Amino acid sequence: MTFRFTTAGESHGRGLVAILEGMPAGLPVAAERVNAELRRRMGGYGRGARMKIEADQIEWLAGVRAGETLGSPIAMLVWNRDWEHWQDVMAPEADAPGAERRRQVTRPRPGHADLAGSLKYDRQDARDILERASARETVARVACGAICKLLLEQFGVEIGSHVVALGDVTARLPAALPVPLNPAADASAVRCLDPEAERAMVARIDAAKAAGDTLGGVVEVLALGLPVGLGSHVSWDRKLDGRLAQALMSIPAVKGVELGLGFEAARRKGSEVHDEILPGFARATNRAGGTEGGMTTGEPLVARVAMKPISTLMAPLRTVDLRSGGPAAAQAERSDVTAVPAMGVIAEAMMALVLAQAALEKFGGDALSETKRNFAGYMAQVRARTPKGVAS
Repeated sequence: MTFRFTTAGESHGRGLVAILEGMPAGLPVAAERVNAELRRRMGGYGRGARMKIEADQIEWLAGVRAGETLGSPIAMLVWNRDWEHWQDVMAPEADAPGAERRRQVTRPRPGHADLAGSLKYDRQDARDILERASARETVARVACGAICKLLLEQFGVEIGSHVVALGDVTARLPAALPVPLNPAADASAVRCLDPEAERAMVARIDAAKAAGDTLGGVVEVLALGLPVGLGSHVSWDRKLDGRLAQALMSIPAVKGVELGLGFEAARRKGSEVHDEILPGFARATNRAGGTEGGMTTGEPLVARVAMKPISTLMAPLRTVDLRSGGPAAAQAERSDVTAVPAMGVIAEAMMALVLAQAALEKFGGDALSETKRNFAGYMAQVRARTPKGVAS
């Protein structure tokens, strides 16, 4: 079975389309479960005016009937409410002779796709680039990820995230993360589990907004309940940790991904890095973050994702005008001060997409009932190989 997803649409176009192929038939789905994830993506202190305009909800276009998937491609549509203010700007029809479109972008923003995209695609108006490069596209990713979360839930897998740093403020983590994680994180304005750090983060966001600046941060995203053996060691493109890194790095403005100890592992001795194996194949620690050799270990999968500050500044940086070639101040598009809390929700979706693909590769099945039988058989095989413990 081929598993893949794709998205279409521009930030201020009519809407966004999400297509997810490879889901087995018989998976119970509901628009409200998808819409709940879209609402989570819209939240977080520091978001801009766009989030006050949109009310993201999907319309099923294909692949679902009577509340269950059909095994055929699933297509979803999310309309952009802001389209009504941008129809002339984004209209697909050619301009009248001598006419010039409003809101052209000729002063590319440092840190955005504006300049490289304009040169690569030979466009005179960087809006042809930024509309697709915008993080608005991730609405469709979150919709696809929501379906994948529903699949993974059938096998006892939970995915959640929380903010561990925003700007120069780092949260103190509790001794044990709450289960389930997302209700606790979502209760915070910045999706942070440390109330003191939350207050400091809000203050940093207010200060950055007053200065016309933006902030980045780090999110931790976790998957609990995974079986051992998803992914593979046999080829570079089947290694699960590599696939996760690629998926998470594809999120707009993300510049770093690490699993488990990540870069810290390079500074420690081997005895302080590797996870000892105990009777019953449990691990004494989870420094690897849930993967070894490109496969899941059965421990929690833990990734940290670093997002740079958003490139649209209300106090713009220097740039060059594409028309004149002379110096200019960068374009100031409407934007957020920070989108780090929302990035966590997007990271959950990308992790869910990778894990759903890996699970379906491992267990197969055109129908959910078949996938479940295959899963049960594999888990019985693993249990049969698992020592019951030895006397000390």
